[in-house]
Amino acid sequence: MKTIRNIAYLFAITTLFVATSCSRQKSEPKSDIAVTIEPLKYIVEHITGNDLSVEVIVPKGASPETYEPTPKQIIRLNNTKMIFSTGLIDFENSLTKRLNNQSAIINLSKGIELIEGSCSHNHSVAEESNSEHNHTHGIDPHIWTSPRELKIMAHNAYNAIKDIYPDSTKYHSAYNALIEEFDTLDKECEQLCRNSQSKAFVVYHPALTYFARAYGIEQIAVESDGKEPSAKHLAHIIEQAKAKNVQCVLYQMQYPRSVVEVVAKDMGVESKVFDPLAENVTENILQITRIVTGTKQ
Repeated sequence: MKTIRNIAYLFAITTLFVATSCSRQKSEPKSDIAVTIEPLKYIVEHITGNDLSVEVIVPKGASPETYEPTPKQIIRLNNTKMIFSTGLIDFENSLTKRLNNQSAIINLSKGIELIEGSCSHNHSVAEESNSEHNHTHGIDPHIWTSPRELKIMAHNAYNAIKDIYPDSTKYHSAYNALIEEFDTLDKECEQLCRNSQSKAFVVYHPALTYFARAYGIEQIAVESDGKEPSAKHLAHIIEQAKAKNVQCVLYQMQYPRSVVEVVAKDMGVESKVFDPLAENVTENILQITRIVTGTKQ
């Protein structure tokens, strides 16, 4: 009887251990692919469909500028096949140094003509030579806010995916469909901007620099060198905006709405909130274009 009780006890302990292990595995699922921010998820998932699980490193609502990956994330990322990044945000560069599988990191900004001096994040960009160039006024990292840059990013993502899954005709077709989507978006944005009476827009933080370059419109930033504007600077912005028939003032929800509303009121236009980190980049860029050009939906 004692032997039977011992066997039963060992069986119960083993069952409990297995159940606990399975529960732990379920609560911490592994991802095939990781992306640093939500807009990159849109690109990757449109190419791979539902075949692969995609983890977004920066959670919704968090700022990529201040985010620090958790130790659990680092462990998961070291077992991830591919990690897609812009290669331009500070935490992405620090993340690279903390990972063992650095060959899994894909920089989607490769081939993009980067804009220097319009964003005050003090980023450093590592080029292919692995040397770092520190820019006093930084490199603007918001490459996903322009359809033309999105096409280059999609091309870089597809090439990385193709290297691991070279025989997938499905991914090739999905990639072509995504490029067509971005082409259509590009043409629509170009037409809206061309037909607009306004060739400028005001934004609190300069997050639409690549968008502005693509369509030949001027981005007037309220923020000055990463700081709240002085009264003199605000007066200059209001004067510029009135002269250039600006349709609205854009701001991100994490920035002070009170300052934006003062500028908008003095300009005689509305203030509009937007999220440059929204996952659906196509829908988001089209919405931003309609706001900037004063186009009704």
